[in-house]
Amino acid sequence: MTDETKKHGPDEAVETNVAADMSAPEDAGAAAEAPAEPDPIDALRAENAELRDKYLRLAAEMDNLRRRTERDVKDAKSYSIAGFARDMLAVSDNLRRALDAIPAEAQAAEDIGLKALAEGVEMTERSMLAALERHGVRKLDPMGEKFDPHFHQAMFEVPNPDVASNTVVQVVQAGYVIGERVLRPAMVGVAKGGPKAPAGEASSAQA
Repeated sequence: MTDETKKHGPDEAVETNVAADMSAPEDAGAAAEAPAEPDPIDALRAENAELRDKYLRLAAEMDNLRRRTERDVKDAKSYSIAGFARDMLAVSDNLRRALDAIPAEAQAAEDIGLKALAEGVEMTERSMLAALERHGVRKLDPMGEKFDPHFHQAMFEVPNPDVASNTVVQVVQAGYVIGERVLRPAMVGVAKGGPKAPAGEASSAQA
């Protein structure tokens, strides 16, 4: 006879043992179902991968920003004088008109004063165009080239069966480009009625 039997009697001792047996499996199951501790190495690897991804994204954004900034600075240098250059072209046009207005008879007469004036105006025009060219402004000379709507503006058509259609046969007003942009399209007359120009033909000036 055990102490429990002596103290509480047979029935109470049996109930105590049964309760102990029933609670033991539950405690063991609870211990088995407890979540495992996370591996610190896996956590560090995940954090490292996340930081690396953020770094790569930031590096790509900074590279794009650098390229955009360089392009903006280059455009600012190349095209900042576009408005001023366009105004100077009007002055150059007036100088050319002044030269064209001199009668041929007066030039043939070799008037010293008139000849000196004409040479001075022509030198001024050349000097102005040279200064513009140093700043990226280039004159278009499309005579004999295939018409290109990106650089030329057709003013009229000239029937000519001996010249390929859409060939520039007359330049009414010279055109200019600054860098890769058209500052002013050339006003031209184009041939009509001749054979078609080859589809892949490109003008040497624009090439």
